[in-house]
Amino acid sequence: MTGKPIRVLHVLGTTNLGGAESRIMELYRNMDREKVQFDFLVHTDKEGHYSAQIKELGGKIYNVPRFNVKNYQTYHNALASFFEKNHDYAAIQGHMTSTASIYLPIAKKAGIPVTIAHARSAGVDRGVKGLMTKLIRLPLKSHADYLFTCSEEAGVAVYGKKAVMQGKVWTIPNAIDTARFRFNDSVRKKIRDELGVSDKFVIGHVGRFGFMKNHAYLIEVFHELCKMRTDAALVLIGKGELEQEIRQKVQDLGLTSKVHFLGTRSNVEDYYQAFDYFVFPSTFEGLPGSVAEAQAAGLHCLVSDKVTREAALTDLADYRSIEEPPMKWAQEIQKNAGNAMIRKDMQRAIMDKEFDVAIQAKQMEEFYLTGKNPPGHRCTISQS
Repeated sequence: MTGKPIRVLHVLGTTNLGGAESRIMELYRNMDREKVQFDFLVHTDKEGHYSAQIKELGGKIYNVPRFNVKNYQTYHNALASFFEKNHDYAAIQGHMTSTASIYLPIAKKAGIPVTIAHARSAGVDRGVKGLMTKLIRLPLKSHADYLFTCSEEAGVAVYGKKAVMQGKVWTIPNAIDTARFRFNDSVRKKIRDELGVSDKFVIGHVGRFGFMKNHAYLIEVFHELCKMRTDAALVLIGKGELEQEIRQKVQDLGLTSKVHFLGTRSNVEDYYQAFDYFVFPSTFEGLPGSVAEAQAAGLHCLVSDKVTREAALTDLADYRSIEEPPMKWAQEIQKNAGNAMIRKDMQRAIMDKEFDVAIQAKQMEEFYLTGKNPPGHRCTISQS
């Protein structure tokens, strides 16, 4: 024994704010870094939101080109070259499952003893890109030592129903720092004053502006709510390729003065305090950390029926179909508005569901050190 920590390599698209990135950083901050250190292999050469923090915590960041099918050989060669020089890892964990069936076998061949695929989404992009993703990851279930997922739906979508039924897939909760999101009335007042919404009924949403998050439907819901109450405001946290399209929709509906586009926020926990209701009409998800965070802040949540019921960690989460007219969503928000103003402390309830990162960090630490017995539980197919 050298006394040095073992190192685990996490493969991601970027080090920007995002679901997978935020969950891994929560884990990293709570890990005993004298025993386990994280490094990151990302598919970009640009600095991300978490880059500086990773380096401060002792991690290293490496880069490979983004895969686009046409550059398969270039991508493969870049990975082979990287792992030839960087294979002294206890494990590699691939959160980017779209190409994990390519990079995990290369890492294994280079000498990394434990390879892990981690499914974090139950859907793919539209069109040819989504189809190619499905095809490329078909062999993934046989190309990793461990198959992790954040939910049953993501596990089935990425690895297939047969692999789940055979007990090959492990569900690892998308754990959060519950204490960080606990309701704080003084923070609520501060943020609401800063946004100029102290006397408003504030609908909140945290998510990237992309097809998956279904912002267009959210704007329609908010438009209907504005017909029911004049004090409604909408706060959107996130960035993405569809942001300008959504801004135009807001303008076309005459909602510009009521909708606040805040971009990304490193102190997102403060903004949950300022919300009165959390609305999340996604077209698909794995298990959205933002819904868990909203419940930890004591917020009532109205969630798409395309999102796994595993995201309902408390009785604060209700589900509706995104096939319904947006008016139905608005009516439910309005009906529950009074109860939504009563914030509850949900920390214990969420911890009981194994969604507290401090607990999970200890379990993952042991797994990384031994390469055996992952935390969580074997994924199963629900009977409903």
